[in-house]
Amino acid sequence: MQNITIIGAGLSGPVMASYLSNLGFEIDLFESRQDMRVIPQSAGRSINLALSARGINALENIGVFEKIKPILLPMEGRMIHDKEGNKSLQTYGQAKHEVIYSVSRSKLNMILMDHSENTGNVKIHFNHAVQELDLEERKISFKEKKISFGRLLGADGASSMVRKAINRKDPINFIKKKLDHGYKELTIPASSNEEFMMEQNALHIWPRGQFMLIALPNMDKSFTCTLFLPMVGNFSFESIKTKNQVLEFFEEYFPDTIDLIPFLCEEYENNPTGKLATVYCDRWHYSDIASIFGDAAHAIVPFFGQGMNASFQDCTFMNSLLERYKDNWGKVFSEYSRLQAPNGHAIANMALENYIEMRDSVNDPKYRKRRELELSLEHKFWDRFVPRYSMVSFHQLPYSEVYRRGKIQLDLMDSFIKGNMTKNQLHNEIKQQLTPIR
Repeated sequence: MQNITIIGAGLSGPVMASYLSNLGFEIDLFESRQDMRVIPQSAGRSINLALSARGINALENIGVFEKIKPILLPMEGRMIHDKEGNKSLQTYGQAKHEVIYSVSRSKLNMILMDHSENTGNVKIHFNHAVQELDLEERKISFKEKKISFGRLLGADGASSMVRKAINRKDPINFIKKKLDHGYKELTIPASSNEEFMMEQNALHIWPRGQFMLIALPNMDKSFTCTLFLPMVGNFSFESIKTKNQVLEFFEEYFPDTIDLIPFLCEEYENNPTGKLATVYCDRWHYSDIASIFGDAAHAIVPFFGQGMNASFQDCTFMNSLLERYKDNWGKVFSEYSRLQAPNGHAIANMALENYIEMRDSVNDPKYRKRRELELSLEHKFWDRFVPRYSMVSFHQLPYSEVYRRGKIQLDLMDSFIKGNMTKNQLHNEIKQQLTPIR
């Protein structure tokens, strides 16, 4: 039985391990952290994530989705909160099944680790942080031991040691672009009678132009809130520090949340300020020896809810190549890089663009007018014209193709709204430029 070594037992590592185990490989999965199933811990990141079609497809493929269903909370759309306290729901799709799901990161991670181990071919080694990695010698040094590997897969996040080793051997045009905005997490607890304090089946957004607050529901009836702010400037984590400054800021821009977040000042002061960055790589492998996936290959900002879903789709795609090319690892890795890297770039760019939409455009009358047109065109040309958000969240279309089609659709709508084409011309252009996808 051929052995595969995976670095990183976060979300995508166990998914890849399960896929490989089902193909008959034996997997050693190394993780720097302690086993969260034994010693509860914070991953230092959001306690809930958004799960959509691409991620669900992978979970169904490895046979674990039924175990995850009970911890999923459906979100039908964005609940927009304006400064006056008014609310409006913008649905994500038109069909009832077009929803995304809020899911606990830690609970999902634990289920995925259990599932991978239960396949019988996966062994997870905790407290193993990579110290050194030699791709030519095929050796990995941990603090207390050194091991040899046959094939190596890196699921070790945005600061990936596997990616660094690949880049040293054969430069992959690695770029890490830091976003000048950061984030801080806050909590809306359950009510005194243990109910949700807001609509539970929505992703709540308080868009305020250069910054925003969002909230996702949890199984315990609480909401995890995330405040996104510039790192420096007049309204920033640098300038808003004291209790009075925090209260004044929230009273001015998020007044309806003051009574919902009872420990606002304490959480603001004590919770860490997270940093955001995007990782781009033109190639995701080295020879037939090593490859990277997930955040190691394409860490993205969280504004499209696709970080986890894109990572799981990497696993699905790698699995399909192994089924096709069997043990020809050179072909598997080279095709994986050639076809998936452009998709990583595309979803990274779309996530950055979606931040502007979420914090600003959703409240713009022009945006709402275009959204109405978009939905009407989807209804008329259901097999050709699909809103970009729907293509990303409810379809399996490659992200690069979504990006291409989305640009065509946006240009056509803008041209029509500006009066540069008639309705008949718009309809004809849709038929000519957009091929059926459903």
